[in-house]
Amino acid sequence: MPPAPHSPRPTDAELEILRVLWTLGPRTVRQVHDELSQKRDVGYTTMLKLMQIMTDKGLLLRDESERSHIYRAKQKEAVTQKQLVKDLVSRAFGGSTEKLVMQALSSKKATAQEIADIRQLLDKMEGGAK
Repeated sequence: MPPAPHSPRPTDAELEILRVLWTLGPRTVRQVHDELSQKRDVGYTTMLKLMQIMTDKGLLLRDESERSHIYRAKQKEAVTQKQLVKDLVSRAFGGSTEKLVMQALSSKKATAQEIADIRQLLDKMEGGAK
C-alpha cells in the first residue's frame, strides 16, 4: 500500500500503540492496553481515546463487525519508518542522508553484524552486490 502524500506523523504515544499492532497484529483496545500496561501506567479510557484519535487521523483502521472493535495499523511498519526517516532527514539534517548516517553511527556503537548488514546494503545500492 503506497503511503498517502500527507500521512500524519505519529506521536511517541501513537508509535507505542503502532509497535504493539505491528508486532502482535490486530487487537482490541483492551489487548493493546494490557500490553502497554506492562511497561508503564496508562488508563484504559486514555488508550481508547488515543486509538479513536489515531483512527480519525488515518493511522489505524477499525473493524466494527464484532462487539469489541478490532484495530490494526493502516500502514506497514516499514512504510511508517520510511516516512519518519524522510521527515527527520529533511528537518534535522537539511536533506543530507550522509549527515544522518554519520550521526547515527557516531551516537551508538554498531555491532559487527550491523556493520556487515550496512556494507551489504551499500554494495547492493551501488549495484555491486557480492
